[in-house]
Formats: sequence, C-alpha cells, structure tokens
Amino acid sequence: MNVFVTGGSRGIGRAIVLKMVEEGYGCAFTYSSKKEAADETLNLCKKIDSKANVKAYRMDLKNVAEIESVAEGAIEAFENIHVVVNNAAVVRNNAAALMSNEEWKDVIDTNLSGPFFVCRSFLLHFLSNKMGRIINISSLAQGGASGQANYAASKAGLLGLTKTLAREYGAKGITCNVVVVGYVETDMTANYLSDKLKKIWVEYCPMKRIGKAEEIAAMVYYLTTEDASFINGEVIHVSGGLTYIP
Repeated sequence: MNVFVTGGSRGIGRAIVLKMVEEGYGCAFTYSSKKEAADETLNLCKKIDSKANVKAYRMDLKNVAEIESVAEGAIEAFENIHVVVNNAAVVRNNAAALMSNEEWKDVIDTNLSGPFFVCRSFLLHFLSNKMGRIINISSLAQGGASGQANYAASKAGLLGLTKTLAREYGAKGITCNVVVVGYVETDMTANYLSDKLKKIWVEYCPMKRIGKAEEIAAMVYYLTTEDASFINGEVIHVSGGLTYIP
C-alpha cells in the first residue's frame, strides 16, 4: 500500500507519514517550503525502518500544474498510489470586514481548491485500479470561527467535496471520508491560538485534554485498511467529544 500525504513535513501530517511507515506502507509526502522540516521527517521515517520507501516533494497547493506534475511523479516513482490524504492547510486570520483579498484567496486556494486538484490528479489512476481511498482533514472551525471566515469556509467546503466524491465514485471502489480534528498541539495551534483560547478549548472538551497528532494519524490509518472499506462519505470527529469551537 502506498500513500500520498500533503503537508507531511510537520504536525499532524508528519504523524500520519510516520504512522504509515510504521505500518509498512510506502509514503510520498509534500511540503511547501521548509526543506529542513521535510528532511527531518525523512530521517524519522528511516529510524522507524531503514528500508522505508518514502519520498518528499516540494509542492505549492495554489499551483495546479505543480500539483499535477508531483502527482504524476509520485505515481511513477511508487508505481501505484492507493491512498490520498489531504492534510496541508494555512491560516490567515482577520475579522471579515478587514480581511484582504489576498488573505481570503490564499486560504481558499490552499485549503479547498488545492485538495480538489489533488483528488482530481489521482482519480483516473484510482479508477484504473478500481480502488482508492481519499481522506480529507477538516477542523472544528468548519462550523464557524471568529476571525477565520476564510479558514472556516475552506474547511466546511471539504465536507461538500468529500460527500460529492463519495457519491460519484463509491461504486468504482473509491471511498472518500473526512476527519474533523479538534484541539491538537501542533505548530499551527501553538502560533495562532492564544493561551486564553487554548484554556477554553480544553475546558469545553469533555475529555479535558489536548489531542495528540498520533491519535489523528491512527484514525487516518484505520480508514486505509480493509476493515474500513464500507466507510464512505462520512464525517468522523477525532476531537475528544468537542463538537464546536466555543
């Protein structure tokens, strides 16, 4: 089994890559700019399995031609890709009235349009194999988040994309599901969530703790297995019971 993961150089994406390698999968992952972080992920993979089949690709999710080129290269290098995980995302926070055109477009292009073009780049390959798994990573922000009109819209859009692909291609052996993430300690939450908000999220979470990236990775891995072959078009929360942003 070979997996293609966007944004695999750090945070949840890195945890997903490491889990796949741990389970014996081949893994292609992308990063946007920080090659040192991608190299660190590669080194961690080799510590798990010195013979791990894992490759890093620099890719801009706002560049359709680049997405198609990287997808084609990964299919050629791995001979077969069975699973696509759309994990990469950016935030550009601002109040809606003050949000610039660039802040809106950058987030929508990266977090929503990018995953669509990634899926499109692999769908014909999946159809020829009569099998494929697509897993999109969303956020509790999909239900609305102050100061994040762009991010919330992009993550809500992933639900519509997921359910549409599930309906269009389920009969062809291709499943598509979305994993909704709660408060997980990552670079993004460390940099963009205030200490006050972090405290509120933990207070409202029924489990009264922060999630781990490895817990998200475990769910993503499960969705790649044969045991999950009848799960399609589902919205699966891995949030400790937290269902919205307070």
